[in-house]
Amino acid sequence: MSTLNTIDETEKTCLFSNTRKLLSLSGDIISSDEKRIIYKIILEGIRNNIVQRDSFGLHPIVFNMQTAIILSEEIGLNKASVLSILLHESVAKGVRSIEDIESTFGEDVAHIIRGLIKVNELYSKNPSIETENFRDLLLSFAEDMRVIFIIIANRVNLMRQIKDKGTDEDRHKVATEASHLYAPLAHKLGLYLIKSELEDLSLKYLNNEAYYHIKEKLAATKRARDKYIADFIKPVEEKLLSAGLKFHIKGRTKSIHSIWQKMQKQKCKFEGIYDLFAIRIILDSRYEKEKQDCWQAFSIVTDMYRPNPKRLRDWLSVPKSNGYESLHITVMGPEGKWVEIQIRTERMDEIAERGLAAHWRYKGVKDSGGKLEEWLKDIRTALETGGASDEQIVDQFKVDLYSDEVFVFTPKGDLFKLPKGATVLDFAFLIHTNVGCHCQGGLVNGKNVHIHTKLKSGDQVEILTSPKQQPKQDWLNFAVTSKAKTKIRQSISEQEMKATSFAKEMIERKFKNRKIELNEAHMARLIKKMGYKHTNEFYKAIASEILDVNNVIERYVEALSKENSTEEPGPTRSAENYISVASDDGAHGNKDVLIIDNNIKGIEFNLAKCCNPIYGDNVFGFVTVNRGITIHRCDCPNAKRMRESMGYRVIQARWAGKGSEQYAVTLKVVGHDDIGIINNITSVLGKEKNVLLRGISIKSSEDGLFSGTLTVMISEQKQLSGLIKKIESVKGVKQVFR
Repeated sequence: MSTLNTIDETEKTCLFSNTRKLLSLSGDIISSDEKRIIYKIILEGIRNNIVQRDSFGLHPIVFNMQTAIILSEEIGLNKASVLSILLHESVAKGVRSIEDIESTFGEDVAHIIRGLIKVNELYSKNPSIETENFRDLLLSFAEDMRVIFIIIANRVNLMRQIKDKGTDEDRHKVATEASHLYAPLAHKLGLYLIKSELEDLSLKYLNNEAYYHIKEKLAATKRARDKYIADFIKPVEEKLLSAGLKFHIKGRTKSIHSIWQKMQKQKCKFEGIYDLFAIRIILDSRYEKEKQDCWQAFSIVTDMYRPNPKRLRDWLSVPKSNGYESLHITVMGPEGKWVEIQIRTERMDEIAERGLAAHWRYKGVKDSGGKLEEWLKDIRTALETGGASDEQIVDQFKVDLYSDEVFVFTPKGDLFKLPKGATVLDFAFLIHTNVGCHCQGGLVNGKNVHIHTKLKSGDQVEILTSPKQQPKQDWLNFAVTSKAKTKIRQSISEQEMKATSFAKEMIERKFKNRKIELNEAHMARLIKKMGYKHTNEFYKAIASEILDVNNVIERYVEALSKENSTEEPGPTRSAENYISVASDDGAHGNKDVLIIDNNIKGIEFNLAKCCNPIYGDNVFGFVTVNRGITIHRCDCPNAKRMRESMGYRVIQARWAGKGSEQYAVTLKVVGHDDIGIINNITSVLGKEKNVLLRGISIKSSEDGLFSGTLTVMISEQKQLSGLIKKIESVKGVKQVFR
């Protein structure tokens, strides 16, 4: 007894009584030799003072013994699971190695202990457990479903004991975890009693006032409720007995948490909840007659009391995904009250109370890989007949959960899900595109790793970035997620566009510095001659310094000289289709003044060829890379694009002076296809003062109409408007526009 120097008298008494209870539950499953070894290992940990109390002051040896009893008595697991609970603390604290445990108790016990230790390591990272991702990670880490049952039993035990222990903050944290994680897990596994207890205790710690309010109300109405149940049951029992059925009936009050949920959902007080209880008819039937007996009982009850067909729930024909089987119907009982009736067999009731573990008392469970949800949906097909013992069946029951996913933590404990094979780079892009684009490595569990390092479930990952880092083409070789690949391609494309734009501006600047006019057509021919199919490839080569700009300019000048020396005069055009007059050299004097940027005069400028502005037009200036300022009309077809994409190059401009210079303007004319109409138009032009016809071009007619262009030299916009009106007045002219 002196060896238990870290355990108080109350704990000693509890330990010995629980030991006797556990041994009676285990029976002959745990051998005498195994009992002695377990006792020796536990004492060894106590003597060395290795085993420490938790934040609630609970002694782990006593606590684990209580958890083992819950697991054995309330869930139904034995041997390997019980041994794992009792021994895992000693392995975690280094009292015994996992190899020692495996050689003494077998590989199965060692396997479960490994799962428990991995789960404890998971919790040490302080994750946010209220997420669906954490539940998935927990299941994938556990590897064996028995580990999940153990941690649920552990949490039930803890919730039962912390009423007067620890701080409010500690209790609140434990209750929140139970509500968000363990109760839903218990529900998924069909552990309805445990699920209800976890929910009730969570409400007790999280909303103490609501919990005790409902508890007191239930206590106050218990006598009336019990009397109503007895009055309801009595005639039903008589009918069932006369039908020759073996059964027992019990009334069950709904859990405090479920009543509280109904009050919240229906926004009413306790008195507004009418279905506070359910009556359960449990039949003692042979397996092959279960459904027949249940439906017979259903028929008897619905003959006596009017059923609500909308509230029929047939989980007999099609059981729930977690194996739950029962018939539920709501009937109108005495005093006009609705009463829920549940009809099931003894076997079904044990499964409903104790969950999936109860299946092992009736049928074997096959090994089942894949997702938990899929496994739960297929639980009925996973049952098979066989003569294997409960222990053999449980020992074989292992699941490979979430094999195609990995779950990783940030340093703050946030949890993310990625596909199997995902790398540090994938994780960086999952956090944020900016983080991914500048990722240069990572810290995985505190160790420096490369961006192509593959991640494993449970890894804690910190991304290292650099503002100089940019996505590279080879990143696509090891990125796994579609988001990462899409963002990498997008970034590379943007880099190429920037490089192309930079290369273009650099070439234009070099040409301007050397006072060489850059002709786009000549440059395009040179690029093709140099072997580049696309101009972008050429500019990428310039930007990456594969090509030298000076060398390109020399080749351009050389190619241009050859073209000029071999150029032959082009064929003359028919006078019928084209009339040409002497061209103006386009020079203009100083009488017309363009005021740029509000008050600046005398700046050199060019008139844009795309819209041919003239004196009097509303205009603006555009600063080009190598041609100074170009003047455009405000209604120029390119004006919108220039303002939206390069607004910083747009400057204000307006005309001053007298409009004494002449400008080339092209007019489009549409009219009836008549030989005389051309003469009439040229006649009008001939009568105009200071208007010179530079050229006329008539295109082929279509549908009785012709279209053509007139190029005239004119002084100002007002004169042009008058000329357009006179041409429009010519007989046969339909439309004239600039």
